[in-house]
Amino acid sequence: MGTRRRAVYPIILSGMVAVACTPSATPASLHPAGDPANGRSASETVTVRDPQLEQRIARLELRLLERDAQLDDLQARLDEARREVVRAMAKLQTLASRAEAASAMAEAEIALQSLKTAAAPQAAPEIGQATQLLQQSTAEFNKRNYGGALYLANQAKSVVGASRERVASGVRGSPRPGEVLFALPLRLETVSRSNVREGPGAGYAVVFTLETGAPVIGYSYDDQWVHVGDDSGRSGWIFETLVGRRQAR
Repeated sequence: MGTRRRAVYPIILSGMVAVACTPSATPASLHPAGDPANGRSASETVTVRDPQLEQRIARLELRLLERDAQLDDLQARLDEARREVVRAMAKLQTLASRAEAASAMAEAEIALQSLKTAAAPQAAPEIGQATQLLQQSTAEFNKRNYGGALYLANQAKSVVGASRERVASGVRGSPRPGEVLFALPLRLETVSRSNVREGPGAGYAVVFTLETGAPVIGYSYDDQWVHVGDDSGRSGWIFETLVGRRQAR
């Protein structure tokens, strides 16, 4: 019996030595560069992270475009205010003519009526603002302050023009769930030949195709898709990496 036990001990000891000498599973981080497992891990990381990075960059570019549009609009308002101050100072010497003020008021009224007909529900705030400006313009005109009447009429036309651009190209009604409107319409163009779809996703049908460099207006986004409209009045959804800032020509 004692002999058997002594015989077993070397076997057990040999097994322990063999186990101790067997290479254990090495963590993925310790695989050599040429190890197939490490290669698969690196490949999977690239395929998963690169598209996400591209989408994130495209999304940030759209946000920058939105901020640029806001800054451009504020700058335009500031420039207009400065011009109006100059006109007010010049009014001490020469006043705007009665005919000039009347013409501007008529143009503003026509533009306002056109906006009411085309997009009354969507443009209700701008319609109210433009109507008030026109009423003020009429009051100044009746006071023979033709310079003030002209200024207010031009302001009304600006409000109507901005509203018409905002609701153009089929962006009507309430946004769909998940859709976020840009603060201002974005002047974009396609960076390659692009399909425009009925909805924000590759599963929606293609409604038309745009060639590289086609100008479009961006109105809103939903996840990775941008709602755009073109010069012919067509609208749809385009993947965000397929559009960029419109180049000056």
